[in-house]
Amino acid sequence: MPFDAHGHLIPGTLTPPREVPASIARPPYVGLSAPPEYTGDNTYTEAEIDKIRAAGRIASRALDAVEAAIRPGVTTDELDAVAHEYVVSHGAYPSTLGYRGYPKSCCTSVNEVICHGIPDNTALREGDLVNVDITAYLDGFHGDLNRTYRVGAVSEEADLLIQRTFEALQRGIKAVAPGRQVNVIGRVIETYAKRFGYGVVRDFTGHGVGAAFHTGLIIPHYDSAPRFDDVIVPGMVFTIEPMLTLGTHEWDLWADDWTVTTRDKSLTAQFEHTLVVRENGVEILTLSE
Repeated sequence: MPFDAHGHLIPGTLTPPREVPASIARPPYVGLSAPPEYTGDNTYTEAEIDKIRAAGRIASRALDAVEAAIRPGVTTDELDAVAHEYVVSHGAYPSTLGYRGYPKSCCTSVNEVICHGIPDNTALREGDLVNVDITAYLDGFHGDLNRTYRVGAVSEEADLLIQRTFEALQRGIKAVAPGRQVNVIGRVIETYAKRFGYGVVRDFTGHGVGAAFHTGLIIPHYDSAPRFDDVIVPGMVFTIEPMLTLGTHEWDLWADDWTVTTRDKSLTAQFEHTLVVRENGVEILTLSE
C-alpha cells in the first residue's frame, strides 16, 4: 500500500498513459518537452470565451463523474480512468496528459500533497482528503478547475479546512474587478486564511489560461504587493486556485518532479475555477451547467 508506517503517502505504481482517440485534437505541446512560447495576451473575444466555457463545462462535469466514484478503497488510478473517459467521450483532450511529460489525465493530490499528485495504485482510506484537478482542451482552448473531496467521514479539522479553502476561493473571486492589480486577490485570500492560522502556499499559483494551458500570467494567493501588479481588465481569463495547509507553506518535491507535499506533512486543500473578467466583476467558466 502506498502509505508509510506513519500514514503518509509514498509513491505507488503507475499504469501506462491512457489512449486518446486519433480524432481528438491534441494541444501543441503533446510530444514536446516544453510547450511552445505563448505570445498572445490574456484577453479574449466573446467567441473565444464561449470556447473556454465549453471546455470548462466538460472539465467540471468530468469532476462530477469523479466525485461519484470517490469512496474508501478506490484507487487514484481508477479516478483517473473516470476523468479520462469522460473528457475524451465528449470530444475533448485531457490537458495534463503529455504536458511537460506528465503521464496522466488528471492530478490526484491526497492529504499532504499540495498539488500535481500523479494517479497510481494508492487506495483511498476513510478520512482521507483528495484533490482532483482536471483540465479539458476543446476546439483550441483549455478550461481548468479542481476540487477537494472528503473520502467518507473526515475529522472536524479536515472538514473545516475544506470549507474554508472553498470560501477563500470565493473571496478571491469576489475581489476581482477591472482596474485592480492581480495581487489584490492574494491579499484577500491570505487575510482570510490567517484568521485560522493556515499556511498559504506561495510558490504554486493561479495562471492565465485559454489558448495556452499556462500563458505566463501569475495569480499569487498570498499578499505579494507590490509585485505581480498586472492590471485586471475586462475580457481577461485566468484561474484562482488557493492552496491552504494546516501547517507550513513550505514544500518538498518528490523524485517524480511533479508531486508537491507540505514539508511538515500537514493536511492541505485546494479549489480552483477558471474565470473571465467582466465590467462588473467576473463570470466563472468552469461550471457544470
